[in-house]
Amino acid sequence: MMMLSPARAAQGLIGPGRLVLIVGPSGAGKDTLITGTKAACSSNPAIVFPRRVVTRPASDAEDHDTLDDATFDEGVKNGAFAFWWEAHGHKYGIPLTADHHIRAGRIVVSNVSRGIVDDMRGKYACVDAILVTAPKDVLASRLSRRSRQTDGSVTERIRRNDVFESFRANYVIETTGTPEFAIQQFLDILRGAVERCYWDQQPH
Repeated sequence: MMMLSPARAAQGLIGPGRLVLIVGPSGAGKDTLITGTKAACSSNPAIVFPRRVVTRPASDAEDHDTLDDATFDEGVKNGAFAFWWEAHGHKYGIPLTADHHIRAGRIVVSNVSRGIVDDMRGKYACVDAILVTAPKDVLASRLSRRSRQTDGSVTERIRRNDVFESFRANYVIETTGTPEFAIQQFLDILRGAVERCYWDQQPH
């Protein structure tokens, strides 16, 4: 059975599994990275990719479950989400099953806002934040090709990144190369997370 360190367990943090948070600016390629990595990990039950719930229709650029605001708020009230946040005028939630997986010692991978990472580090025993990013000109080019306009203008979406200039990630993946290269970087990080989880369950 996996065991938390005495200090972390005493804080009542959720574990012993790991929460891997994918963060970064719009257009960085987070969804492409997660889709490719999820396919590569499909036969590994220790790595879980919860399906996000968003108060916005799904699109080719982002696949998720959709709720209207009233139904989402009811879900928050009833404890349907492990955690949730607001960004770009929309609400985003990760189903409560994520907590069940982490308590069972699994690795849960979620695409979230950088604005909630500190809160997650105060709730879960083991959290890795992976910053997925690209130069501003690359981000602008990718965003201009998207059909989704509900997040505001390309300039506004690029400018939002400035708020997080001081953000500290555990890992950084720059998506200027091929998607396959970025996915391999992500897989290497997850492999390390699996090894750390295995180490944590050994008697010391």
